[in-house]
Amino acid sequence: MTENPRDTGFPLPSRMLRLGFVGGGQGAFIGEVHANGALLSKRWQIVAGALSSNPLRAKDSGRKWMLAEDRIYTDFREMAAREAGRSDGIDAVVITTPNHLHHPVAAGFMDAGIDVISDKPLTTTLADARDLVRRQRDTGLVFGVTYAYASHVMVRQAREMIRAGMLGEIRQVHVEYFQEWALNLTDEDGTPPWRLDPAKVGNAFTVGDIGTHAAHLASFATGRDIELVRALFHVAGKPKALEDTAFMHLRFEGGVPGTLMVSQAAAGTQCGLRLRVFGTLAGLEWNQENPEFLSFTPQDSPMQIIGRGYGAGMLPAAVRFVRMPRGHPEALTDAWANLYTELAVAVDARRAGRTVPEGLLAYPTVVDGAKGVKFVEAAVRSNATGDWVDCGL
Repeated sequence: MTENPRDTGFPLPSRMLRLGFVGGGQGAFIGEVHANGALLSKRWQIVAGALSSNPLRAKDSGRKWMLAEDRIYTDFREMAAREAGRSDGIDAVVITTPNHLHHPVAAGFMDAGIDVISDKPLTTTLADARDLVRRQRDTGLVFGVTYAYASHVMVRQAREMIRAGMLGEIRQVHVEYFQEWALNLTDEDGTPPWRLDPAKVGNAFTVGDIGTHAAHLASFATGRDIELVRALFHVAGKPKALEDTAFMHLRFEGGVPGTLMVSQAAAGTQCGLRLRVFGTLAGLEWNQENPEFLSFTPQDSPMQIIGRGYGAGMLPAAVRFVRMPRGHPEALTDAWANLYTELAVAVDARRAGRTVPEGLLAYPTVVDGAKGVKFVEAAVRSNATGDWVDCGL
Protein backbone atom coordinates (compact mmCIF):
# COMPACT_ATOMS: atom_id res chain seq x y z
CA MET A 1 0.00 0.00 0.00
CA THR A 2 1.35 3.44 -0.93
CA GLU A 3 1.41 6.34 1.49
CA ASN A 4 -1.82 8.33 1.58
CA PRO A 5 -1.02 11.49 -0.44
CA ARG A 6 -3.97 13.36 1.06
CA ASP A 7 -1.69 14.09 4.00
CA THR A 8 0.39 16.38 1.78
CA GLY A 9 -2.00 17.08 -1.09
CA PHE A 10 -3.77 20.01 0.58
CA PRO A 11 -2.37 22.74 2.82
CA LEU A 12 -3.07 22.23 6.49
CA PRO A 13 -5.72 24.68 7.78
CA SER A 14 -4.57 27.57 9.93
CA ARG A 15 -7.42 26.65 12.30
CA MET A 16 -10.80 24.95 12.36
CA LEU A 17 -13.12 27.07 10.23
CA ARG A 18 -16.48 28.23 11.54
CA LEU A 19 -19.57 27.37 9.51
CA GLY A 20 -23.14 28.66 9.67
CA PHE A 21 -26.29 27.31 8.05
CA VAL A 22 -29.37 28.97 6.62
CA GLY A 23 -32.08 26.34 6.18
CA GLY A 24 -31.53 22.66 6.75
CA GLY A 25 -33.37 22.20 10.05
CA GLN A 26 -35.97 19.64 11.07
CA GLY A 27 -37.46 17.75 8.14
CA ALA A 28 -34.81 18.98 5.68
CA PHE A 29 -32.78 16.03 4.43
CA ILE A 30 -30.15 18.01 2.59
CA GLY A 31 -29.07 20.10 5.59
CA GLU A 32 -27.88 17.02 7.44
CA VAL A 33 -26.05 15.83 4.32
CA HIS A 34 -24.13 19.11 4.13
CA ALA A 35 -23.39 19.04 7.85
CA ASN A 36 -22.09 15.47 7.75
CA GLY A 37 -19.80 16.28 4.83
CA ALA A 38 -18.39 19.36 6.53
CA LEU A 39 -17.72 17.50 9.78
CA LEU A 40 -16.18 14.50 8.01
CA SER A 41 -13.70 16.80 6.28
CA LYS A 42 -12.33 17.65 9.75
CA ARG A 43 -11.84 21.27 8.71
CA TRP A 44 -15.15 22.82 9.83
CA GLN A 45 -17.14 23.26 13.00
CA ILE A 46 -20.82 24.26 12.81
CA VAL A 47 -21.41 27.16 15.19
CA ALA A 48 -24.44 29.14 14.01
CA GLY A 49 -27.65 28.80 12.07
CA ALA A 50 -31.00 30.18 10.97
CA LEU A 51 -32.25 26.67 10.33
CA SER A 52 -35.86 27.41 9.48
CA SER A 53 -38.14 30.28 8.50
CA ASN A 54 -40.45 29.09 11.29
CA PRO A 55 -39.09 30.66 14.53
CA LEU A 56 -40.10 27.77 16.78
CA ARG A 57 -38.64 25.20 14.39
CA ALA A 58 -35.49 27.32 14.00
CA LYS A 59 -34.97 27.40 17.77
CA ASP A 60 -35.69 23.70 18.24
CA SER A 61 -33.45 22.71 15.32
CA GLY A 62 -30.60 24.87 16.61
CA ARG A 63 -30.76 23.23 20.01
CA LYS A 64 -30.75 19.78 18.44
CA TRP A 65 -27.66 20.83 16.49
CA MET A 66 -26.17 21.86 19.87
CA LEU A 67 -25.66 25.47 18.83
CA ALA A 68 -25.15 28.14 21.48
CA GLU A 69 -28.41 29.93 22.25
CA ASP A 70 -27.08 33.31 21.11
CA ARG A 71 -26.14 31.82 17.73
CA ILE A 72 -29.53 30.31 16.95
CA TYR A 73 -31.21 32.80 14.65
CA THR A 74 -34.73 33.14 13.30
CA ASP A 75 -33.81 35.55 10.50
CA PHE A 76 -30.89 35.22 8.08
CA ARG A 77 -30.40 39.00 7.86
CA GLU A 78 -29.88 39.24 11.60
CA MET A 79 -27.53 36.27 11.42
CA ALA A 80 -25.41 37.86 8.69
CA ALA A 81 -25.12 41.17 10.58
CA ARG A 82 -24.37 39.67 13.98
CA GLU A 83 -21.93 37.03 12.74
CA ALA A 84 -20.03 39.61 10.70
CA GLY A 85 -19.62 41.70 13.87
CA ARG A 86 -18.25 38.90 16.06
CA SER A 87 -14.54 38.27 16.49
CA ASP A 88 -15.38 34.56 16.31
CA GLY A 89 -18.00 34.92 13.58
CA ILE A 90 -18.61 32.35 10.88
CA ASP A 91 -16.11 32.06 8.03
CA ALA A 92 -18.71 30.78 5.57
CA VAL A 93 -22.45 30.20 5.33
CA VAL A 94 -24.19 27.17 3.84
CA ILE A 95 -27.48 27.86 2.05
CA THR A 96 -29.90 24.91 2.02
CA THR A 97 -33.19 26.77 1.64
CA PRO A 98 -35.80 26.37 -1.13
CA ASN A 99 -34.43 27.66 -4.41
CA HIS A 100 -36.09 31.10 -4.48
CA LEU A 101 -34.21 32.13 -1.32
CA HIS A 102 -30.72 31.26 -2.58
CA HIS A 103 -30.15 34.69 -4.14
CA PRO A 104 -31.29 36.97 -1.28
CA VAL A 105 -29.51 34.86 1.34
CA ALA A 106 -26.27 34.69 -0.65
CA ALA A 107 -26.37 38.41 -1.42
CA GLY A 108 -26.99 39.26 2.25
CA PHE A 109 -24.00 37.29 3.49
CA MET A 110 -21.75 38.51 0.69
CA ASP A 111 -22.63 42.08 1.65
CA ALA A 112 -21.44 41.16 5.16
CA GLY A 113 -18.11 39.86 3.79
CA ILE A 114 -18.86 36.18 4.45
CA ASP A 115 -17.95 33.40 2.01
CA VAL A 116 -20.85 31.38 0.58
CA ILE A 117 -21.56 27.70 -0.05
CA SER A 118 -24.89 27.27 -1.83
CA ASP A 119 -26.98 24.29 -2.75
CA LYS A 120 -28.11 23.99 -6.35
CA PRO A 121 -29.67 25.24 -8.53
CA LEU A 122 -27.91 28.51 -7.81
CA THR A 123 -31.00 30.67 -8.36
CA THR A 124 -34.40 30.52 -10.06
CA THR A 125 -33.57 33.19 -12.67
CA LEU A 126 -30.56 33.92 -14.83
CA ALA A 127 -30.62 37.60 -13.81
CA ASP A 128 -30.17 36.60 -10.16
CA ALA A 129 -27.42 34.13 -11.08
CA ARG A 130 -25.53 36.77 -13.02
CA ASP A 131 -25.90 39.17 -10.10
CA LEU A 132 -24.19 36.66 -7.78
CA VAL A 133 -21.40 36.14 -10.33
CA ARG A 134 -20.87 39.91 -10.43
CA ARG A 135 -20.87 40.17 -6.64
CA GLN A 136 -18.29 37.40 -6.34
CA ARG A 137 -16.01 39.03 -8.88
CA ASP A 138 -16.32 42.40 -7.17
CA THR A 139 -15.64 41.06 -3.66
CA GLY A 140 -13.25 38.16 -4.29
CA LEU A 141 -15.22 36.04 -1.83
CA VAL A 142 -15.23 32.27 -2.15
CA PHE A 143 -18.53 31.04 -3.58
CA GLY A 144 -18.99 27.29 -3.94
CA VAL A 145 -22.00 25.46 -5.38
CA THR A 146 -22.57 21.94 -4.11
CA TYR A 147 -22.58 19.71 -7.15
CA ALA A 148 -21.22 17.03 -4.85
CA TYR A 149 -21.22 14.12 -7.32
CA ALA A 150 -18.22 15.71 -9.03
CA SER A 151 -16.26 15.12 -5.81
CA HIS A 152 -16.48 11.33 -5.99
CA VAL A 153 -12.97 9.98 -6.36
CA MET A 154 -13.78 8.07 -9.53
CA VAL A 155 -15.33 11.11 -11.18
CA ARG A 156 -12.04 12.90 -10.54
CA GLN A 157 -10.29 9.83 -12.00
CA ALA A 158 -12.46 9.98 -15.12
CA ARG A 159 -11.74 13.69 -15.51
CA GLU A 160 -8.00 13.15 -15.24
CA MET A 161 -8.05 10.25 -17.73
CA ILE A 162 -9.92 12.41 -20.23
CA ARG A 163 -7.53 15.33 -19.67
CA ALA A 164 -4.57 12.98 -20.17
CA GLY A 165 -5.89 11.95 -23.60
CA MET A 166 -6.50 8.32 -22.64
CA LEU A 167 -9.81 8.34 -24.54
CA GLY A 168 -8.38 10.12 -27.55
CA GLU A 169 -10.48 12.87 -29.10
CA ILE A 170 -13.89 13.05 -27.39
CA ARG A 171 -16.70 12.18 -29.82
CA GLN A 172 -19.81 11.48 -27.66
CA VAL A 173 -21.06 12.29 -24.14
CA HIS A 174 -24.14 10.71 -22.56
CA VAL A 175 -25.51 11.33 -19.08
CA GLU A 176 -28.69 10.18 -17.34
CA TYR A 177 -30.26 10.53 -13.91
CA PHE A 178 -33.33 8.46 -12.97
CA GLN A 179 -35.29 8.50 -9.71
CA GLU A 180 -38.76 7.36 -8.68
CA TRP A 181 -39.50 9.57 -5.67
CA ALA A 182 -41.77 12.02 -7.54
CA LEU A 183 -43.80 9.35 -9.33
CA ASN A 184 -46.82 10.03 -7.10
CA LEU A 185 -46.07 13.68 -6.39
CA THR A 186 -48.82 16.01 -7.61
CA ASP A 187 -49.93 19.61 -7.25
CA GLU A 188 -53.61 18.72 -7.58
CA ASP A 189 -54.18 17.72 -3.94
CA GLY A 190 -54.51 21.14 -2.33
CA THR A 191 -51.38 23.11 -1.41
CA PRO A 192 -48.57 22.03 -3.75
CA PRO A 193 -45.23 20.96 -2.28
CA TRP A 194 -42.63 23.68 -2.67
CA ARG A 195 -40.71 21.71 -5.28
CA LEU A 196 -43.73 21.98 -7.60
CA ASP A 197 -44.35 25.68 -6.93
CA PRO A 198 -42.97 27.84 -9.78
CA ALA A 199 -42.69 30.77 -7.36
CA LYS A 200 -40.13 28.76 -5.39
CA VAL A 201 -38.36 26.65 -8.03
CA GLY A 202 -38.76 28.66 -11.23
CA ASN A 203 -40.06 27.27 -14.52
CA ALA A 204 -38.71 23.73 -14.14
CA PHE A 205 -38.90 20.98 -11.54
CA THR A 206 -36.81 17.93 -12.42
CA VAL A 207 -34.49 19.71 -14.86
CA GLY A 208 -33.57 22.22 -12.15
CA ASP A 209 -33.36 19.62 -9.38
CA ILE A 210 -31.36 16.76 -10.91
CA GLY A 211 -30.88 17.91 -14.51
CA THR A 212 -28.40 20.50 -13.29
CA HIS A 213 -26.46 17.73 -11.52
CA ALA A 214 -26.32 15.69 -14.73
CA ALA A 215 -25.30 18.65 -16.87
CA HIS A 216 -22.57 19.70 -14.46
CA LEU A 217 -21.21 16.15 -14.17
CA ALA A 218 -20.90 15.82 -17.95
CA SER A 219 -19.19 19.18 -18.35
CA PHE A 220 -16.92 18.70 -15.34
CA ALA A 221 -15.66 15.27 -16.40
CA THR A 222 -15.10 16.19 -20.04
CA GLY A 223 -13.88 19.75 -19.49
CA ARG A 224 -16.39 20.95 -22.10
CA ASP A 225 -19.28 23.32 -21.54
CA ILE A 226 -22.70 22.58 -23.02
CA GLU A 227 -23.22 25.08 -25.85
CA LEU A 228 -26.62 24.07 -27.25
CA VAL A 229 -29.62 22.10 -26.01
CA ARG A 230 -32.77 20.73 -27.63
CA ALA A 231 -35.22 19.49 -24.99
CA LEU A 232 -38.56 17.77 -24.60
CA PHE A 233 -40.32 17.87 -21.22
CA HIS A 234 -42.83 15.25 -20.06
CA VAL A 235 -45.00 14.35 -17.08
CA ALA A 236 -44.60 10.59 -16.57
CA GLY A 237 -45.98 10.42 -13.03
CA LYS A 238 -49.10 11.85 -11.41
CA PRO A 239 -50.38 15.11 -12.93
CA LYS A 240 -48.34 18.23 -12.24
CA ALA A 241 -47.84 21.57 -13.95
CA LEU A 242 -44.06 21.23 -14.15
CA GLU A 243 -42.13 18.39 -15.78
CA ASP A 244 -40.93 15.29 -13.93
CA THR A 245 -39.09 13.87 -16.96
CA ALA A 246 -36.99 15.38 -19.76
CA PHE A 247 -35.00 14.08 -22.72
CA MET A 248 -32.41 16.27 -24.41
CA HIS A 249 -29.92 16.41 -27.24
CA LEU A 250 -26.79 18.40 -26.42
CA ARG A 251 -23.90 20.02 -28.23
CA PHE A 252 -20.73 20.43 -26.17
CA GLU A 253 -17.80 22.70 -26.99
CA GLY A 254 -16.07 21.63 -30.16
CA GLY A 255 -19.33 20.37 -31.65
CA VAL A 256 -19.29 17.16 -29.60
CA PRO A 257 -22.80 15.59 -29.57
CA GLY A 258 -24.42 14.23 -26.46
CA THR A 259 -27.64 13.27 -24.72
CA LEU A 260 -29.12 13.97 -21.30
CA MET A 261 -32.07 12.07 -19.85
CA VAL A 262 -33.62 12.77 -16.45
CA SER A 263 -36.71 11.55 -14.66
CA GLN A 264 -38.02 11.59 -11.12
CA ALA A 265 -40.95 9.38 -12.10
CA ALA A 266 -39.07 6.27 -13.25
CA ALA A 267 -40.49 3.43 -11.17
CA GLY A 268 -37.94 1.19 -9.51
CA THR A 269 -35.03 3.64 -9.73
CA GLN A 270 -33.39 5.43 -6.81
CA CYS A 271 -30.33 7.50 -7.68
CA GLY A 272 -29.41 6.30 -11.15
CA LEU A 273 -26.86 8.89 -12.23
CA ARG A 274 -24.68 7.48 -15.02
CA LEU A 275 -22.05 9.09 -17.26
CA ARG A 276 -20.63 7.60 -20.46
CA VAL A 277 -17.93 9.27 -22.57
CA PHE A 278 -16.58 7.90 -25.85
CA GLY A 279 -13.46 9.02 -27.68
CA THR A 280 -11.48 7.90 -30.73
CA LEU A 281 -9.38 5.52 -28.62
CA ALA A 282 -11.60 4.37 -25.75
CA GLY A 283 -14.73 4.89 -23.70
CA LEU A 284 -15.45 5.07 -20.01
CA GLU A 285 -18.49 4.73 -17.79
CA TRP A 286 -19.26 5.75 -14.20
CA ASN A 287 -22.38 4.88 -12.23
CA GLN A 288 -23.20 6.79 -9.02
CA GLU A 289 -24.93 3.77 -7.48
CA ASN A 290 -21.67 1.83 -7.85
CA PRO A 291 -19.27 4.73 -7.37
CA GLU A 292 -16.13 2.81 -6.42
CA PHE A 293 -15.45 1.64 -9.97
CA LEU A 294 -14.81 3.11 -13.40
CA SER A 295 -15.23 1.05 -16.56
CA PHE A 296 -12.53 1.82 -19.15
CA THR A 297 -12.99 0.28 -22.60
CA PRO A 298 -10.11 0.74 -25.04
CA GLN A 299 -11.01 0.07 -28.66
CA ASP A 300 -10.80 -3.61 -29.64
CA SER A 301 -9.47 -4.57 -26.19
CA PRO A 302 -10.83 -6.17 -23.02
CA MET A 303 -12.74 -3.98 -20.59
CA GLN A 304 -10.72 -2.67 -17.66
CA ILE A 305 -12.34 -2.01 -14.28
CA ILE A 306 -10.44 0.58 -12.25
CA GLY A 307 -11.22 0.41 -8.54
CA ARG A 308 -10.91 3.34 -6.16
CA GLY A 309 -7.76 3.16 -4.04
CA TYR A 310 -4.03 3.76 -4.22
CA GLY A 311 -1.95 2.90 -7.29
CA ALA A 312 -3.12 0.41 -9.96
CA GLY A 313 -4.02 3.01 -12.57
CA MET A 314 -5.23 5.76 -10.24
CA LEU A 315 -3.98 9.24 -11.18
CA PRO A 316 -2.55 11.68 -8.60
CA ALA A 317 -5.27 14.34 -8.82
CA ALA A 318 -7.83 11.66 -7.91
CA VAL A 319 -5.72 9.78 -5.37
CA ARG A 320 -5.47 12.81 -3.08
CA PHE A 321 -9.17 12.36 -2.31
CA VAL A 322 -8.91 8.66 -1.41
CA ARG A 323 -9.76 8.08 2.25
CA MET A 324 -9.62 4.29 2.55
CA PRO A 325 -7.62 1.49 0.85
CA ARG A 326 -9.37 -0.75 -1.66
CA GLY A 327 -11.79 -3.16 -0.06
CA HIS A 328 -12.94 -0.58 2.49
CA PRO A 329 -15.89 1.11 0.72
CA GLU A 330 -16.37 4.82 0.38
CA ALA A 331 -19.67 6.49 -0.47
CA LEU A 332 -21.48 9.75 -1.19
CA THR A 333 -20.70 10.96 2.33
CA ASP A 334 -17.02 10.86 1.39
CA ALA A 335 -17.70 12.85 -1.79
CA TRP A 336 -19.38 15.54 0.31
CA ALA A 337 -16.36 15.53 2.64
CA ASN A 338 -14.06 15.91 -0.37
CA LEU A 339 -16.07 18.90 -1.55
CA TYR A 340 -15.99 20.53 1.89
CA THR A 341 -12.25 19.90 2.08
CA GLU A 342 -11.67 21.85 -1.13
CA LEU A 343 -13.99 24.63 0.00
CA ALA A 344 -12.15 24.84 3.33
CA VAL A 345 -8.80 25.16 1.55
CA ALA A 346 -10.19 28.00 -0.58
CA VAL A 347 -11.82 29.86 2.33
CA ASP A 348 -8.81 29.46 4.61
CA ALA A 349 -6.44 30.70 1.89
CA ARG A 350 -8.57 33.74 1.09
CA ARG A 351 -8.87 34.75 4.72
CA ALA A 352 -5.15 34.26 5.33
CA GLY A 353 -4.15 36.08 2.14
CA ARG A 354 -2.46 32.99 0.68
CA THR A 355 -2.46 31.89 -2.95
CA VAL A 356 -3.70 28.37 -3.65
CA PRO A 357 -1.41 26.42 -6.01
CA GLU A 358 -2.77 26.44 -9.55
CA GLY A 359 -4.79 23.34 -10.39
CA LEU A 360 -5.10 22.16 -6.78
CA LEU A 361 -8.83 22.88 -6.40
CA ALA A 362 -11.71 22.00 -8.72
CA TYR A 363 -14.80 22.70 -6.60
CA PRO A 364 -17.85 24.07 -8.47
CA THR A 365 -17.94 27.86 -8.37
CA VAL A 366 -20.67 30.48 -8.68
CA VAL A 367 -19.93 30.55 -12.42
CA ASP A 368 -20.66 26.82 -12.63
CA GLY A 369 -23.88 27.50 -10.75
CA ALA A 370 -24.84 30.24 -13.21
CA LYS A 371 -24.15 27.91 -16.13
CA GLY A 372 -26.60 25.49 -14.56
CA VAL A 373 -29.29 28.19 -14.36
CA LYS A 374 -28.65 29.12 -18.00
CA PHE A 375 -28.95 25.44 -18.94
CA VAL A 376 -32.35 25.23 -17.22
CA GLU A 377 -33.64 28.37 -18.90
CA ALA A 378 -32.39 27.17 -22.29
CA ALA A 379 -34.06 23.77 -21.81
CA VAL A 380 -37.36 25.42 -20.82
CA ARG A 381 -37.28 27.63 -23.92
CA SER A 382 -36.32 24.74 -26.19
CA ASN A 383 -39.19 22.65 -24.89
CA ALA A 384 -41.57 25.50 -25.69
CA THR A 385 -40.25 26.19 -29.20
CA GLY A 386 -38.70 22.91 -30.38
CA ASP A 387 -35.51 24.80 -31.30
CA TRP A 388 -31.89 24.33 -30.42
CA VAL A 389 -31.17 26.97 -27.76
CA ASP A 390 -27.84 28.54 -26.79
CA CYS A 391 -26.57 27.59 -23.29
CA GLY A 392 -23.74 30.10 -23.16
CA LEU A 393 -23.59 32.66 -20.36
